Amino acid sequence: MSSPVHPTQPSRVRDLQWEVRSWVGARLWAQVLLGLLLGIVAGAALSPEAGWVSRSTAVSAGAWLAVPGRLFLAIIGMVLIPLVMVSIIKGMLGGGSMAQLKSVGLRLLVFVTLTTGIGAGLGVGLGQWIAPGAALAEADAFTPAQVAARPPTPDLPSLIVNLVPANPQAALAERDMLAIVVLSLFLGAAALVADRKKTAPFLGALDGLLEISMTLVKWAMYLAPWAVFGLLADVIARSGLGAVASLTSYVLTVLAGLLALMVFYLVVIALFARRHPLQFLKDIASVLLLAFSTSSSAAVIPLSIDTAVRQLHVPESVANFTIPLGATINMAGTALYQAVAVCFLAQMSGVVLSPESLATIVITLIVTSIGAPGTPGVGIVILSNIVAGFGIPTAGIALILGVDRLLDMFRTTVNVTGDLTVSVLLRGARKD
Repeated sequence: MSSPVHPTQPSRVRDLQWEVRSWVGARLWAQVLLGLLLGIVAGAALSPEAGWVSRSTAVSAGAWLAVPGRLFLAIIGMVLIPLVMVSIIKGMLGGGSMAQLKSVGLRLLVFVTLTTGIGAGLGVGLGQWIAPGAALAEADAFTPAQVAARPPTPDLPSLIVNLVPANPQAALAERDMLAIVVLSLFLGAAALVADRKKTAPFLGALDGLLEISMTLVKWAMYLAPWAVFGLLADVIARSGLGAVASLTSYVLTVLAGLLALMVFYLVVIALFARRHPLQFLKDIASVLLLAFSTSSSAAVIPLSIDTAVRQLHVPESVANFTIPLGATINMAGTALYQAVAVCFLAQMSGVVLSPESLATIVITLIVTSIGAPGTPGVGIVILSNIVAGFGIPTAGIALILGVDRLLDMFRTTVNVTGDLTVSVLLRGARKD
């Protein structure tokens, strides 16, 4: 005789499946996390270590798996410029006076300068203390004849003048985010003091453009879990899980520095914002997972703004101002990574950096990190210029390219945490 329990089992299984789907479907962070885990599994199956498929097949499969991710980034990139410009302008016009705007901007600049300096200084300190490149120095990969150590002398007056985009059309065409941010700041400041009656049509057009941009972003977010899955699978399929083996000391040094910087942000949140660090991390989990997967602080600007407003209760005017601006100039994680990389390449090449050179590195990284585009791989470009300026052979950069995407994920996560941290700290600034 059959047990009377059996007929109810399929129903219970279906109910459980429905509950799981409903729970995951209502939480973007859960979908992104699931995509991340499945992407690691799929990438590991295609990786060189597994040996289940040929190298060419793995690369081809990874390229196809990355299609949703590339589409996601393309859609975000399509609306990024209008979204950044409108968000900054509307943030500046969000009920504040010019005096309040100066207060917010000054505090943001102080925060960015201090944290970027801390990141660069921490990177130099760890790089010199752990000396991850010392073990490779014995390989004699570079000869002294290739070294002509000479600190760079950045032309600061020209740098300041060049901040103003003399050709806005070129800045838009070249997607120069720093120039676009500066242009938006000028437009917002002018609109703040201009006659509101005369600028009403312009402000109305901004509202419409923002609504359209956010609608496109909402459509793109449906691809986010698939984007995370595909991009991670593609990275692991190409480089393999063991790509970091030969550079373990370097990778661990960077990760230790980024972890310390993340802890610093959480301490700041606890001391100055009076928020529990774990609750803060829970509130921003979906943003951090997406930032980790896309390696782009610019790509998560819409989600960062939404999270700051809905989860962290930051006024919309403050979030619209600090998040896009922070994604462009707040690059403490990138500065830390570059500081460690410079020390690593110098040690590997036998170049001894004096205390004066190390101080110059910190200052240079503060200047160059501010305005670095929030897109994948830009850190390597900046690093090449810095290394060449100090007379360190740039050929060594080829050694760290294999792990750059992995480290890019972590430093982008730290950068985005910094953007959300300063937004929380400044959420009451409009009331000052």
